[in-house]
Amino acid sequence: MTTILGIESSCDETSAAVIVDGRTIRSSIVASQVEIHAQYGGVFPEIASRIHIESIYPVVEQALQQAEVPLGEVDAVAVTKGPGLAGSLVVGANMAKGLALSNDLPLVTINHLEGHIYSLWLAGPEYRFVPGQPPAEKSDVFVPIEFPVIVLVVSGGHTELLLMTGHGEYRRLGGTYDDAAGEAFDKVGRLLGLPYPGGPSIQKASRDGDPAAFNFPRVHLRSNQGEENYDFSFSGLKTAVLRMLQTIQPGYQPDDPLDDDVPVADLAASFQAAVVDVLVDKAARAAREFKALEVFVAGGVSANAALRKAMIERAGVPVRVPPLSLCTDNAAMIAAAGHYRYLAGQRDSLDFDIRATWPLA
Repeated sequence: MTTILGIESSCDETSAAVIVDGRTIRSSIVASQVEIHAQYGGVFPEIASRIHIESIYPVVEQALQQAEVPLGEVDAVAVTKGPGLAGSLVVGANMAKGLALSNDLPLVTINHLEGHIYSLWLAGPEYRFVPGQPPAEKSDVFVPIEFPVIVLVVSGGHTELLLMTGHGEYRRLGGTYDDAAGEAFDKVGRLLGLPYPGGPSIQKASRDGDPAAFNFPRVHLRSNQGEENYDFSFSGLKTAVLRMLQTIQPGYQPDDPLDDDVPVADLAASFQAAVVDVLVDKAARAAREFKALEVFVAGGVSANAALRKAMIERAGVPVRVPPLSLCTDNAAMIAAAGHYRYLAGQRDSLDFDIRATWPLA
């Protein structure tokens, strides 16, 4: 039995978790700063790092207490090394170093994107959807993962399409040229006068909207040879929403109040549909090209119901998604990734430095 203490502080969640054998969550504590940053319409980095400093010790202490695991029974400490906000990452890294040094524990550093991927190892069979079959019932029986798989990581800071051929083995197929999908949701949510964060707000507004009301662009980027590639771009879509708002409400500028007759629900639903179409089309095409056995969807935007539904319907292979509690940043996923890194023999020195920018592949 391997017990890993995970620590995550890459952005605005301070989190600690205890995971056993890479699959069983003994505890998962997340202290969110969403309400604090909502007044700024986004994460304020300096404030985030200060709150991490105040939260990190009690969060780790609570995770150990809830798991009923003393530090002496922990096999290793796994911590997010990057990518993320530098000031935030340093807080978690220093906490992990202190625990490792004072308790003579091995230290395993984890790429935040890899952490999101390993949230799927914490998901039960009810989060694996097979074409043509009803959803599985909740169970403790884990359906083994066989490679290769296509991984779509979609969050506020990242949109990456990866081919995963084994534990720790990745090939980057494509990524965003500009805004990440979650960032686009936040920016368009702000244009529509919806609360931060934009993803949940746009999903909620879309329930009463028509996704075909506005024909927003689906950007399918191409290589120099004219072939469609696996990269993404959402900046133009955001601009298209702005231009449509200016057509409906002449003179509108970002942060202006919207007139009562602006069809916010239809705009939200049409924008969401445009994002989902591109994400699903590229993931499904990659699954066919690389003969993937499954498609993984992970990251904050994987909580989006329209994205889940469309991917399950159109991927052509089984699809795994995380529980909603594991979509946003959390230390359970970091500990799960840490389990496999630890078993592979990874050990990191106490003098490691954080990496605000750190490609997974």
